[in-house]
Amino acid sequence: MNSLYRKDEWLIIEEEFHPGKNRESESIFSIGNGYMGQRANFEERYSGDCLRGSYVAGVYYPDKTRVGWWKNGYPEYFAKVLNAPNWIGIDITVNGKSVDLASAEIISFSRILNMKEGYLERSFRILVVQKKTIEINSRRFLSMSEPDLGIIKYSVRSIDFEGNIGFNVYVDADVKNEDANYGKKFWKEVARDVTAGSGSITARTMKTDFHVATGMCYRIKRNDAFLSVKPEVISRDKYIGNKFSLKIKPREELTVLKFVSVLSSLNIPRENLMGDVGQHAKKAEQKGYEILFSEHKKEWAKIWATSDVKIEGDIAAQQAVRFNIFQLNQTYTGRDERLNIGPKGFTGEKYGGSTYWDTEAFALPFFLKTADQNVARNLLLYRYKHLGQAINNAMKLGFRGGAALYPMVTMNGEECHNEWEITFEEIHRNGAIAYAIYNYIRHTGDKTYMPDFGLEVLIGISRFWSQRASWSEHRQKYVILGVTGPNEYENNVSNNWYTNTIAVWTMSYTLNNLEIVKKEDPDRYDEIIKKTSFDFAETKRWNDIINRIYLPYDNERKVFLQQDGFLDKELIPASLIPEEERPLNQHWSWDRILRSCFIKQADVLHGLYLFEDKYDTETLKRNFDFYEPMTVHESSLSACIHSILASRTGNIERAYELYLRTARLDLDDYNNEVGDGLHITSMAGTWLAIVEGFGGMRIADGRVQFQPLIPEKWKSYSFHARFRGVLFEIMVNHKEVIIRNLSDRMLSIVLYENKYQIPGNEERTFKIKN
Repeated sequence: MNSLYRKDEWLIIEEEFHPGKNRESESIFSIGNGYMGQRANFEERYSGDCLRGSYVAGVYYPDKTRVGWWKNGYPEYFAKVLNAPNWIGIDITVNGKSVDLASAEIISFSRILNMKEGYLERSFRILVVQKKTIEINSRRFLSMSEPDLGIIKYSVRSIDFEGNIGFNVYVDADVKNEDANYGKKFWKEVARDVTAGSGSITARTMKTDFHVATGMCYRIKRNDAFLSVKPEVISRDKYIGNKFSLKIKPREELTVLKFVSVLSSLNIPRENLMGDVGQHAKKAEQKGYEILFSEHKKEWAKIWATSDVKIEGDIAAQQAVRFNIFQLNQTYTGRDERLNIGPKGFTGEKYGGSTYWDTEAFALPFFLKTADQNVARNLLLYRYKHLGQAINNAMKLGFRGGAALYPMVTMNGEECHNEWEITFEEIHRNGAIAYAIYNYIRHTGDKTYMPDFGLEVLIGISRFWSQRASWSEHRQKYVILGVTGPNEYENNVSNNWYTNTIAVWTMSYTLNNLEIVKKEDPDRYDEIIKKTSFDFAETKRWNDIINRIYLPYDNERKVFLQQDGFLDKELIPASLIPEEERPLNQHWSWDRILRSCFIKQADVLHGLYLFEDKYDTETLKRNFDFYEPMTVHESSLSACIHSILASRTGNIERAYELYLRTARLDLDDYNNEVGDGLHITSMAGTWLAIVEGFGGMRIADGRVQFQPLIPEKWKSYSFHARFRGVLFEIMVNHKEVIIRNLSDRMLSIVLYENKYQIPGNEERTFKIKN
């Protein structure tokens, strides 16, 4: 386990440079604003190991699939969010010699991510000519108030050195993706223009033809006074820069203020990009660093006012949950329904940056409870607008009649994942999208979403489940064969309990809403029936499957079975696995993993989490006690679900252990993979582990309900959440539960099964139930 970073309530602090862990730190200290993102690469030259990463939301490349054995139905490509033109570049020389931390003699180094105000700061001292010392300080942020802007304040201060400091302020579009399947570069230059003090460059992606323009302006200061310089103007293919040199004396400081605008053809007509990007950068320079930073901080203050979690008495837990909330809000703002959330966000290339089922299963519940309802609505609209592609995806696999299979991995609705056991078998993702519609409506009370958008999606998904289920003469039941459940350490199994359960739930939910829409909005209902060519004969089979689905169950242990053959495995606890053999996916053969009983993430338990209202506490506990000891939690999506269920069943000690694992998964690099990027979507699970786990928040019967408890180690905790337009805060300590209504409207709650109403802008105090 990695513990590089000092624990602090609002800061992530690295106090020493670790070249061997540089990629990990580049991920941890990433910044973003929903529109674009940047790994914590150095502004100046660095010849050591690093993963360069600047990303623009929605800009991708369909990299041709590379597999050894082609199967019918394979996607032609794997979509990748591209490493975009490098906008942060400021190279430094001292008397003509490059500053490079890979070879420099470092006296001190620190890197700080300020989560409260949303910026990355770095400071280091190095020995230069004749063992003299200079100090370099940089601060950068991606504006939350003007999302196309990136701002850098980069200062070189002399401690006791006298000589020349050279600067090269540049933008480099000659970048590549490390994960390119065939080593290709994906950008071509379109136009460039550079003069003294400013410049712009536009590059386009091959195949997809996205255009991205990057414009820069800069200003120079000596101490507090602005300077004029006459730079050497550099202009070559995919590169623009300004190079100049200034003298410096001991105790003097030279500062570059770099203002960058990044615009894409997703939002600006191609023919306007060069002109607009230069104007945006110039306006930013005229507004100035201090004003831009102040506006940016105000936006972060608004975010924290509705999403912060406070924990008293456990700084590791406090730092971790804020880190996760911070990264989620850096990744997605909900302003553009064409965008979604990649598992790595803007922090790395792994998984291509594409959309997975993680969004609906984990990220959407976070935004439902912390942001305006339009944010979650836009996540659902993203799927609605891809319904046609989901139907095409199903057709490629032989399904007909409007059956829809949403992709496991996508950028534009088309499946682009090429692992057989994922692409063709992990079909439970369809259920996650159906459940997300249900989750959104019960949280927001938005009755228009179902007739306007939701029902069409549900019909397509239910048609898929109807065709995917088959009748077993042997069992006299419907079965679903050849699947991979949420536990990806089992492939090509039959009757995965979770998959079968969510399939019949989806069909039942669709049937119920067909009746509701028919009654409440008959005109729209008729439109949907016509548009989808819906035939009521279909519902006969749906009902038959609902009533006669096979759900594996062990009568002896009284637990639901993960799949048909699970009891044929040697059932041993994960605690017996030698530490040096973990994580399994980095030490065991795939064959050995598949034959083992070990579970990557919640599977049966994920279904019990979603549908816990159907089961009593003893059922939840039996299944938890059976499956959790065999779970290795090698998926980032695992520990949070287990923590919530542990809280639900009263196992507060285990709930806390699992919470800390999910919360500090990246900060402590539990699975030795943070160098590839952070686990953005699973970070939502950290928040849910507190709110739904310790806070016991549920939605039922049109009310928000709570069963709060508190870990022994904590003195208190509090969180903000929303329900149907009402923002509230809950504070829990070992004696009391305090609920504060932060809105003007009445808040109706159920606390420990008792109903209460809290008027707008008032609070109530209750005794905690031990």
